[in-house]
Amino acid sequence: NGSRAAHFLVSKSAINSRPYSMAAVAFDNKVKSQLEDIKQAGTWKAERVITTPQAASICVENRSDSILNFCANNYLGLSSHPLVVSAGKQALDDYGAGLSSVRFICGTQDIHIGLENKIAKFHGREAAILYASCFDANAGIFEVILGEQDAVLSDELNHASIIDGIRLCKARKFRYKHRDLQVNYLTIITTSDLESKLAEAKDSPTKLIVTDGVFSMDGSITPLKQICDLADKYGALVFVDECHATGFLGKTGRGTEEFLDVMGRVDIINSTLGKALGGAAGGYTCGSESLITLLRQRSRPYLFSNSLPPPVVASASKVFDILLHTSELTQKLQENTARFRSKMKAAGFNIIGDSHPICPVMLGDARLANDFSNAILEKGIYVIGFSFPVVPKGKARIRVQVSAAHSTEEIDKCCEAFIEVGKQLGVIS
Repeated sequence: NGSRAAHFLVSKSAINSRPYSMAAVAFDNKVKSQLEDIKQAGTWKAERVITTPQAASICVENRSDSILNFCANNYLGLSSHPLVVSAGKQALDDYGAGLSSVRFICGTQDIHIGLENKIAKFHGREAAILYASCFDANAGIFEVILGEQDAVLSDELNHASIIDGIRLCKARKFRYKHRDLQVNYLTIITTSDLESKLAEAKDSPTKLIVTDGVFSMDGSITPLKQICDLADKYGALVFVDECHATGFLGKTGRGTEEFLDVMGRVDIINSTLGKALGGAAGGYTCGSESLITLLRQRSRPYLFSNSLPPPVVASASKVFDILLHTSELTQKLQENTARFRSKMKAAGFNIIGDSHPICPVMLGDARLANDFSNAILEKGIYVIGFSFPVVPKGKARIRVQVSAAHSTEEIDKCCEAFIEVGKQLGVIS
């Protein structure tokens, strides 16, 4: 009718013949305004298109040469490792492209169970459960295990997925100051913010301390020993997100627990298959058998998401085979990290973090960080500048990520490029 016709506008193009309602036009204008705000704020995230497998050296669109990649989470260089790729290809033939089902209906294959068992063995836990991502693992745990009378105590700089997961639960929520309870790994400050929050929550039946093992913007490591000590003192549980630690932190890559010599003291570990462990996709929770069984019954991301595709499962399973057999790649990454950090500090750069392959090169000024990343790209080094609101104002940086796949010559080339650009832009003398 006429009033109905007046509510719609002319089609935007011949390609999309659906008429646009006034509400849709208003919404589109709102979205465009938000996009313009992002650009004006200098926080627009452009996506560089890679035309090769993920590796230490990659090719990107609109460049004829290869560039050295120092900004991937490919810590062990396994994303395109021949054995890992071969395992994925074989699973595609043996098990298909996907399950078209959630796990509890008809989406569990023997390889899913096999991978979960390997994860549990690697971490020295009773059981593990797979998710589509660690974001899902973090989204699916807190509302299951914490009720209204319980308390969750979270580091103020925890990852967004932890924050979102905690929002879904009804427990009393406490944010404690970032790494407040340490001067160094061996010194505890008895008046820590975490301890005061634990005292405030002392009557809660279940108290869960939640922290990242490694904080990815700074490459800094949580003071896990002191956290575990406080947990023991106040009868709390400890949860650690190990996405930037599993497979490479610690002597054999068991993560923050091993690095800080507190193996077995963490109650719940969440981590990802999408970084050091093959880099494809997937996440997991590991802990007690009873916890994992409860998550299979009640965790919404697990119950209502398709199973991980067989090629992804097989690739990750092959990675765990490698890690359970040898720590060679872990040791190579640690050597590369030490070499990069040492050479850069000797050149006069301010590198923060705790002996982690995330090596933030502190520059302070946002424009300088952007200019630096553009200038060093022209020398064949691919790194990204980070500034506010991703990091605090005045704390802009280049976040370098070292891989076991980098050769000694590539580490040195990266350092030399940083030194050259650093001198050009007045960062070092």
